[in-house]
Amino acid sequence: MKTVYKNNITMDPSGFVLLADFVPHIVQEIRYYSTYNFIGERIDGYEEPCALLTREAARALKVVSNELFVQGYRLKVFDAYRPACAVKQFVLWGIEDTDVRMKPYFYPELEKQELFVKGYIAKLSSHSRGSAIDLTLLDMKTGKELDMGSPFDLFSEVSHPDHRGVTEEQYANRMLLQRVMVRNGFRPIDCEWWHFCLENEPYPDTYFTFPVSSAYLKR
Repeated sequence: MKTVYKNNITMDPSGFVLLADFVPHIVQEIRYYSTYNFIGERIDGYEEPCALLTREAARALKVVSNELFVQGYRLKVFDAYRPACAVKQFVLWGIEDTDVRMKPYFYPELEKQELFVKGYIAKLSSHSRGSAIDLTLLDMKTGKELDMGSPFDLFSEVSHPDHRGVTEEQYANRMLLQRVMVRNGFRPIDCEWWHFCLENEPYPDTYFTFPVSSAYLKR
């Protein structure tokens, strides 16, 4: 039984798994462990560059991976489970921090406060419930990411999945990813082509705050 604290926040990782254990073909580039993200520094709670997910989401993603693998694609993950402390850092950065050094790369058309109003950053993130994932497709023939028309975490209308200001190929690539994810139980959002959350997520009202660390799962 899970121990859930005030405001449905818990440190209990028992329902989570290391994604690489379930999806052996997964490629990982955990951006919030690095400094190449919209804040420009490693994010709180990211102690290891690995993807963690609830067991249910990982199982569903394994089916997605297998389906795409036979078509010549691998999944590349940018973010999965995100601790609540990381989201708190995002919010404080948006409200109090005057640092805009990464604006040219991630939100060139918007002011920081607009990122929340327009839904690009949530004050309570589905990632902290453990069943959301940010990802793209890698072409096994070329070893490169498919061209989706905008990079991960570009906060702009061009990143909306249904934006038609991209090429037909770029739009088709987005729809390929979306169709397979939706078919296997994930729902998209309307402002980011890379973001999906398990429809029947196991912890719809719980936000986790344990660190992103494979070692923490083994405690």
